[in-house]
Amino acid sequence: MTDPASAPGRPVRRGPFALVAVSLWRREMVRFARDRSRLFGAFGQPVLFWLLIGAGLQASFTPPGFSEGMSYTEYIYPGILMMILLFTAIFSTISVVEDRKTGFMQAVLVAPVSRSSIVAGKLLGGASMATLQGTVFLLFALVMGIPLTFSSLVLTMALIFIISCALTGLGFAIAWRMESTSGFHAIMNVFLLPMWLLSGAFFPASGAPAWLDWVMWVNPLTYSMAGLRRALYAAGGRLPEDLPSM
Repeated sequence: MTDPASAPGRPVRRGPFALVAVSLWRREMVRFARDRSRLFGAFGQPVLFWLLIGAGLQASFTPPGFSEGMSYTEYIYPGILMMILLFTAIFSTISVVEDRKTGFMQAVLVAPVSRSSIVAGKLLGGASMATLQGTVFLLFALVMGIPLTFSSLVLTMALIFIISCALTGLGFAIAWRMESTSGFHAIMNVFLLPMWLLSGAFFPASGAPAWLDWVMWVNPLTYSMAGLRRALYAAGGRLPEDLPSM
């Protein structure tokens, strides 16, 4: 027997856009809060990375373009903040692959809801998690002596959210085509991590080989990295001398 709601020419009532998006956002946040290993991987690992690498190269590595008085630990601080946003946003989109395996994604796709509300809920969830962890990491700016003011803090948090949305969207586009989480991790290691490494997070473009300098200038994450540095030091302070124009 044919369902009248699915009869040809009969409009299908769709769920409210905001309700669907918020429901999926809430699901992502609850899953994230309950997974402690994911919390550590997305936040603890970059912090350890920052402390160990920064302390290890503090006395022996001073790239060109450094401002006078800027330590290497301070230089890579915005880069580690970007790493937290990247890890959190990208790892959040792995749930797309997992949801497809468990059948949840298929159930959502056949439900009378718009596809755009599904995407919006997923993107908002990943961006919210990345923004939350990035905001917590901003507390270390006080230790580094970065002169944060209310206006520079608001500007930095707004930019963090925008970057988080962009990275989550990139991860979603990749995860949507992946059939396994192992394939997703392979793409991340080959494509996404080099984007972060060549964004000016570790070293500035000045002093790098010509071909590497060219790669850094065409890397879109380089400009996000430059914007994040400028937002952090909007109240004044020591900025690298060779940041690209925004």
